[in-house]
Amino acid sequence: MTAIDAGGRPDGPYAGIVTRAVAFVIDLVILNGALFVVGLVIGLIIEAFGKFSPDWDAGGIAAVGVVWSLAFAIYFTTSWALTGQTPGMRALGIKVLPNKGGRLPPRRALVRVFGMLAAAIPFFAGYLLILVTERRRGLQDLLARTVVVYVEKERPPVPYRRG
Repeated sequence: MTAIDAGGRPDGPYAGIVTRAVAFVIDLVILNGALFVVGLVIGLIIEAFGKFSPDWDAGGIAAVGVVWSLAFAIYFTTSWALTGQTPGMRALGIKVLPNKGGRLPPRRALVRVFGMLAAAIPFFAGYLLILVTERRRGLQDLLARTVVVYVEKERPPVPYRRG
């Protein structure tokens, strides 16, 4: 369960690098599976009306990269802004919260996505900060002013019944 200090800020316990990595892998499997199914359906629809022969030149590969990058950014940004969790994070019981508590605004969620890229560029050095910082914050957390904490699994509210 997340502890909240007197100022309403999250106060641990903070998620470590292994838990975050496993959640990230789960999310990548979900994202890539969804993109595969969408691509398969689009290919089948095109094939139904004509000849489908993808051209894998540099332009085609770049287009696939752009579509995947947009899907990645949308998946993580909307998940964090709406619930603070991606499906992988929910499965492992962790959540992204702003330093001062509350919900993560979409703009800061997007900054966190770009921070993930920046953390990965120099041999994943930005992620190694999670091992040495007091609140287990990586470069993406420092840029977006967030923390990742363990939370109890949230259950939907029980419906009201009269009678």
